[in-house]
Amino acid sequence: MNEAMIALSAAIGQTPEAHLSIWGMVQSSGYVARAVLLLLAMFSMISWTIILHKLRLFTRISGETESFMDIFKKRGQMENLYNHAKRLKNCPTARVFLAGYIELAAQFRLSQAEGGGHEDGLLLEKLDSVSRSLERATAQEVTKLERWLIFLGTTGSVTPFIGLFGTVWGVMMAFSGIGAKGVASVAVVAPGISEALVATAAGLFTAVPAVMGYNYFIYQVKILATEMDNFSLDMLSLIDRIYIKRSGG
Repeated sequence: MNEAMIALSAAIGQTPEAHLSIWGMVQSSGYVARAVLLLLAMFSMISWTIILHKLRLFTRISGETESFMDIFKKRGQMENLYNHAKRLKNCPTARVFLAGYIELAAQFRLSQAEGGGHEDGLLLEKLDSVSRSLERATAQEVTKLERWLIFLGTTGSVTPFIGLFGTVWGVMMAFSGIGAKGVASVAVVAPGISEALVATAAGLFTAVPAVMGYNYFIYQVKILATEMDNFSLDMLSLIDRIYIKRSGG
């Protein structure tokens, strides 16, 4: 009897073992289930693309930030730090410095254009503009770092429900088939239920890496935002010390 069943399955191009495999379940599923699985596959591919891209980006940011902060802590000339910062394409702290430095240079030019007799004192009065420039640059860098993370968060929130929809639909079709055949044995129910549960498994498989990636990158963004805020305070303190001394001279 078993040999007859195997021969019949082979005749239609599918063995019982193949039918019970994940791929066999996908092949035997209906159009709605396949559409759900295709949608989840698209979410998964895009999510992994974002995760890998962000991992490479944050690795480069870590190296460049360390290099930049080493030079800044040496308290060298700002012109040298400016030239070094322009070469760092991935360092948000360097771009914050560039924004502050450009604003500082603009204040110098404005002082010269106004012909003020006490150039440093005039600069100190307008030091708030440098602070606002640093704050604005920090906000822009945080926005750039958070780019595409919303997709990971959405994937982690939505895909389990998409998979659940596929499962509910599959269970409905399985019970519909039971009603049509008038038989409710395990042999009849189990294949349809197992095929339906593949959608839930696919939804969880898509959601878990997305949630982990989202939480990790959000944490890294918060760390970088704090580092940029601290750097802005250090830069303002450095400017304040330099120009107070010059003003006193």
